[in-house]
Amino acid sequence: MTEEIQNDAAFGATDAEGTGASFTVEKIYVKDVSFEVPGAPAVFNEQTQPQLQMNLSQQVTRLNDSAFEVVLGVTLTCTADDKPLYLAEVKQAGVFGLAGFDAQTLDAMLGTHCPNALYPYARQLISDLIQAGGFPPFLLQPLNFEGLYAEGLRQRMSQGGLESSEAAGTA
Repeated sequence: MTEEIQNDAAFGATDAEGTGASFTVEKIYVKDVSFEVPGAPAVFNEQTQPQLQMNLSQQVTRLNDSAFEVVLGVTLTCTADDKPLYLAEVKQAGVFGLAGFDAQTLDAMLGTHCPNALYPYARQLISDLIQAGGFPPFLLQPLNFEGLYAEGLRQRMSQGGLESSEAAGTA
């Protein structure tokens, strides 16, 4: 059994401070990709300053007691003068093994460590799509998923507080 733990550690598994908790990356894959250039070829003659908007989403599905599929969705919309130049959508997914974590830590791991593992793949794929679509190379900037998770947690807590106070007022 010691040999298995050593092999897991060599492949990126972590043991959370000897508590028996473990995090492993089982599989990383592309779940869905879309790239659209609705105004091609006319958009390649545009001489305006493009505007970029990025939206992130995340979906977590429990596969069994210790396996989770996490899907990181990245949508990048480029417009010029309110006309779409291109739209790139990537759903980068992974299967992660998480065992031995309490509920709060598990939520944090799924909200920070998993998207941190997926984002570089999504970022590279979007960059490749944009360049293959005939546009200048573009690389998304790194993201602070810990900060995004903390903000999302604050929003969930405030909404949870509002919901429970509303429920108490109507009961």
